[in-house]
Amino acid sequence: HSPDRVKCFSGVNRALKKGGMFVGVEWIVLPERGFDKNNKDHLRIKEGIEVGNGLPTLATAKDIIAALEKSGFEVLDSFDANRNVHSEYEVPWYDTLNGSFTLSGFRMTRLGRICTHIMVSTLEFLRIAPEGTTRVSALLNATAIDLVDGGKDEIFTPSFFFLARKK
Repeated sequence: HSPDRVKCFSGVNRALKKGGMFVGVEWIVLPERGFDKNNKDHLRIKEGIEVGNGLPTLATAKDIIAALEKSGFEVLDSFDANRNVHSEYEVPWYDTLNGSFTLSGFRMTRLGRICTHIMVSTLEFLRIAPEGTTRVSALLNATAIDLVDGGKDEIFTPSFFFLARKK
């Protein structure tokens, strides 16, 4: 989650011997699957993910590969580990955040988030929870919704895998 990936990857490169391997996973947007930087809803989702997770600007796969190469790596492999996210054989990575009407999943449903937010607001009002807790709750709830929307629309993945070797 570095704001300067070339600087970060160059630091890794300096620490490795020639031929050393570097494996990583990045959070990225997916223009090849439909992310459109001119689509206001896509930008809202992207910016919500960035703000809610304290991230710099989300890059694309091409940006990550270019940063690795500029840092002195040869990229041997790269792919979205969630590329089959909607296969009938996969559980989507965002499934837990989406919630379900079960004992363990209720808190993540829209109704569960509303109930949790009301409880947090009440606790803050009664000074049981510290000031600012309600704002944090709102931010985290909004971020979870953005993550789910990004996953459902396949415009975002938290699992862009890469394997690179120091030249």
